[in-house]
Amino acid sequence: MATINFTCLKAYTSGVQACGQLLTRSRALKHLRQQIRQLRFCHCGSSALQTACSRSGFQHVFCRNYHVELGNHPSSVTRTVQLHGEAGDNLKSHSKWADEQMLKELNCFASYKDLFKFVRSLESLSDTMVAAVLQRVCDVQLEDNMLQKPEEVMEDDVFRSLCFQLERESQNLSDSGLVNSLNALIKLRVDPWSTLIVRLVSESQERLDKGQMTIRNLCILGEGLFSLEGPGSAMLEQIMNQVQSANLTDWKPDEMAMVYRILQLGVGGKGKYQDLLNQMNNFTVSQVSHFNPKLISAVLNALVVLDQTQAIPLVIKLCKHSIRHIPYFTEDEIVNVLEAFIHFGHNDQFFTEALEKHVAKYAFTMRSDAISKVMQYCSRKHIRSETIFNAVAESFVYNADNFTTSQIAELVVPFGKLNYLPPSAASLFRKLEKILSTRSAQFQPRVLLNLLHACTLVERYPLNYLAKVFNPYFLQQLQAEGPGLEKAVLSQLTQLFLTVTLECPSYEGPKLLSKYQVRSFLTPGQSLESSVDIHLYSRVKAGLIDLLGARIYFASHVLTPYCYTLDIEIKLDEEGFVLPANRYDEAYRRIALCIDGQKRFCANSHNLLGKEVIKQRHLQLLGYEVVQIPFFECEPLNNRNDVLKYLHKKIFPNSYRLSW
Repeated sequence: MATINFTCLKAYTSGVQACGQLLTRSRALKHLRQQIRQLRFCHCGSSALQTACSRSGFQHVFCRNYHVELGNHPSSVTRTVQLHGEAGDNLKSHSKWADEQMLKELNCFASYKDLFKFVRSLESLSDTMVAAVLQRVCDVQLEDNMLQKPEEVMEDDVFRSLCFQLERESQNLSDSGLVNSLNALIKLRVDPWSTLIVRLVSESQERLDKGQMTIRNLCILGEGLFSLEGPGSAMLEQIMNQVQSANLTDWKPDEMAMVYRILQLGVGGKGKYQDLLNQMNNFTVSQVSHFNPKLISAVLNALVVLDQTQAIPLVIKLCKHSIRHIPYFTEDEIVNVLEAFIHFGHNDQFFTEALEKHVAKYAFTMRSDAISKVMQYCSRKHIRSETIFNAVAESFVYNADNFTTSQIAELVVPFGKLNYLPPSAASLFRKLEKILSTRSAQFQPRVLLNLLHACTLVERYPLNYLAKVFNPYFLQQLQAEGPGLEKAVLSQLTQLFLTVTLECPSYEGPKLLSKYQVRSFLTPGQSLESSVDIHLYSRVKAGLIDLLGARIYFASHVLTPYCYTLDIEIKLDEEGFVLPANRYDEAYRRIALCIDGQKRFCANSHNLLGKEVIKQRHLQLLGYEVVQIPFFECEPLNNRNDVLKYLHKKIFPNSYRLSW
């Protein structure tokens, strides 16, 4: 392992400024090569240097005196580089302990300037720590997955000196120092044609050919090469061949996660390494108990990206194991875990309970993407958690400016979808109205449509913006956003127009043109109505035949002129007598039976989904007498006679005898 000494850093960096050209292209590279040829090496027996090497705790192997010609002013800089030889165990453990302590210090710095200031204070730095410094620079410079001001970093004298030393000592670097440094430099956007990167890649190729790299170093090298050359890299193919030939039962949990990561990047195309993935999925099931929060998140994220639907046993075990780690997940990690729950359709009551405690405690400090992902999870799983919804609503009022428009929609839509108004609903919708008034142009058309539709589900009517939705210009924007207007979008538009017509008599804005209206809300896939539960329907149907005397006295699956489909419709005349279903003109009263199976309710509750609530509300406004037959009332009934009595009391509560 190479160890770089920084005793003379100030003098050295003044000379190394000429070497900054290694980060540029074409002519600068030629000039750099000329300078490198002028470097003269000579052995140095200075006792002072030997003393410094001894103090650093590493076995001294050799020293070099670097001379760099700067125009007509030669600059002589004495640098020492020590390499680990056959040191004893105490020496190795001391080195490892020193690196671990330094890593802790590196993680405390929040800017690259502080990092480099810390490096200047050091006498020496191992190649492993050089890589750690560069990686930490990547971390602190990343913001919203974008590298901030890479040019400033590369202009810094310390960065240049590190690059110069890495280039000169590439053959003496440890495997770990080599691949980690290369990976970090690629992330920092160092010129891929610079002599530095070319030399590090060349050295990596030589070591790869020897076939002695560990799984960890192979994966780190593979990730860097993927970023540098893409999936067609010949070295990447060689790396994956060595990974496949390794015995995966010997891999440590973090190494297993790293292989998942390299496959997740898209190495080799879809399905190319599925046999390897199958082996990993089967073996990892037995290793999950040893996974920490970081590994759980990493593997779940890879399984989602790779769409490993056949690895459900592994997914379930990882999801269950994640429950105990919820307080310890970072926000990025918890987003990955939630995405896995959503992607694979998994649900766990204990996970939800742990998530409730976490969100209730940290809602005001959680990042906007984490908050929106929590709400998306609740929405997809129909989890009407008052604890989560209340905490999120309160935090949004104060932190709304941190949310993107799509995140705002992801946060608000579940309130409508799951038919819940929090105690802070007034403040929530005032804040939403303010956002719409100041940032409406930032909302994509479909995002805005979803948001407004969700508001109307819970009887909140932003009329100014509904008028905008029915404007032909907005409809053209909506149509241009995708391949035409899907049935689901047209259904939302139609229901919005029906809502303002029925519930907002003061609305005087534009109407929705008939060509944008649908005839039925009940469509395959994403629908504004839920199809009836067939088993519950059969039971109610048999009870109605007993109650009414014949099948002709009620109709099933009736499509109304208002786009809604009735599960069952019963018609009565003025005197309350039941009419045959095929007699339309004489109907004085119409009863709409809503046979509400479990899928029409929020998970583990008796609260109807928002789309079912608005349907029943609209049917009542259209003159129907709505009778709800929920599963939790009907299913416990033991026999047909009990069903008969239940339906009689439910449909005709004021009738003491059958009048038909």
